[in-house]
Amino acid sequence: MRIAQVAPLIESVPPKFYGGTERIVAYLTDELVRQGHQVTLFASGDSETQAELVPCSERALRLDPTVTDPLPHHVIALDQVRRRAHEFDILHFHVDYLHFPLSRALDWRTVTTMHGRLDLPDLAPLFAAFPEMALVSISDHQRRPLPHLRWLRTVHHGLPLDLYPFTAAPRGDYLAFLGRICPEKRPDRAIEIARRGGLPLKIAAKVDAVDEVYFAEVVRPLLRDPLVEFIGEVGEAEKAELLGNAHACLFPIDWPEPFGLVMIESMACGTPVIAWRSGSVPEVVEPRVTGYIVDGMEAAVAAVERAGTLDRALIRQRFEQRFSAQRMAQDYLTVYNCVQQVIELPVVGRMATSIQRPDVPPTAAAGTALPMSSRLRPS
Repeated sequence: MRIAQVAPLIESVPPKFYGGTERIVAYLTDELVRQGHQVTLFASGDSETQAELVPCSERALRLDPTVTDPLPHHVIALDQVRRRAHEFDILHFHVDYLHFPLSRALDWRTVTTMHGRLDLPDLAPLFAAFPEMALVSISDHQRRPLPHLRWLRTVHHGLPLDLYPFTAAPRGDYLAFLGRICPEKRPDRAIEIARRGGLPLKIAAKVDAVDEVYFAEVVRPLLRDPLVEFIGEVGEAEKAELLGNAHACLFPIDWPEPFGLVMIESMACGTPVIAWRSGSVPEVVEPRVTGYIVDGMEAAVAAVERAGTLDRALIRQRFEQRFSAQRMAQDYLTVYNCVQQVIELPVVGRMATSIQRPDVPPTAAAGTALPMSSRLRPS
């Protein structure tokens, strides 16, 4: 199959540091190439891929000091996609809804994975104007604000099995927090859990410009606690070390998380996850198997005490069974084949087409970063 993958330009594919969407695009693209498909990746010029790379910017926009508004760069990238669209059987977009007007001219050969939250009021009229778009959700919970859209399938994220080594006997007796410093990720909760549990906490996270006030006023004063170590952004090697040797990974979110990649990254290392019951968490964490789902601080502290009793080898096994890049690619190939089959159908038939995972009932409703529209605004 000839497949185009269209990635955001905010980060490289894969990112050098933090970045969820671009990381998933990287794993999916390389796995599709490994399985024998002809894949072209539209991404920043500093991306690394097994596919043909079409550089749509010189480097990742977040790391380019000359870029003040990423939106024009994405418009240019979409024009590059348009010029080569005839070369592909399927065009798979990961740029939220920027391409929707373009997709109407591409013979229904497009699939869009929604990577962000969908409960923002401005999205309802947008999707009402484009009801025919073929969409994929990254969790069933992500769909709930807009269940009536043309959802083809939920495809949970996956990672290469050799990306993170399994750590059977962690060297550290600490808790880990990985991600972004922002109100919805609740690093302040993680710090309180560590304090109450009496364990050190290592925070590996980036601070976006939009969150600098929150970091300065809420988080930075909490870093004075000797139990807390702020590391900053980390790459893959540092991430594997951090997660693999942790007693547990804390995921104390306070928003409808579309997926939460750090949860399966932790599981890949064999490290249990302690997560708040919100968003996609119940779809990812298996209670008392790969971690604990909690509803409050007392339960979180108790879960920290019990985390050491979980079987780390079983956590890794469940990761391999549920969240591999190979499984993710196979799910997307099912979606691509479905789209190809309905290209010749009348509009009503096209819009009615959907695919359900075998383990998800048809009535299941189906986010991690802010929508692309928010991320592309100048900060």
